[in-house]
Amino acid sequence: MKVHICAVGRLRAGPEKTLIDDYAKRFDRTGRGLSLGPVSLLEVDDRKGGGMAAEASLLRRAVPQGAVICALDERGTVETSPKFARRIEGWRDAGRSDLAFIIGGADGIDPALRDEADHLLSFGAMVWPHMMVRVMLAEQLYRAASILSGGPYHRV
Repeated sequence: MKVHICAVGRLRAGPEKTLIDDYAKRFDRTGRGLSLGPVSLLEVDDRKGGGMAAEASLLRRAVPQGAVICALDERGTVETSPKFARRIEGWRDAGRSDLAFIIGGADGIDPALRDEADHLLSFGAMVWPHMMVRVMLAEQLYRAASILSGGPYHRV
């Protein structure tokens, strides 16, 4: 199952990009034997300033046809790492070929797009900067692959 991180905004060189690249590489390596990956980062940028609705339109175009859509949103479900790993495993085992995580811009995700998501995932009650959410998601994807491969992270 291919994994896509579809996000508003461009990530410039710096510590966040370094971390994301590192975790993506680890996920790809660990996930390969589990039929997970590769992971790709698809960035969209609303240059016309159309707000959340315009960002949602760009995000919809970035999501592969038929993909499971998991939106990162503070109103979503807070999950343990093992539960997150099992959720990904379930989508994979159901025969889904693409999994798209969507991350909105500074104002969040347009409510209409949020309603279209198959699952809403939260990293807690606090609001996180959208660039940090990318880092946290990349790390949790790697951790999920490690859990599913029987690695030392929170064995299930």
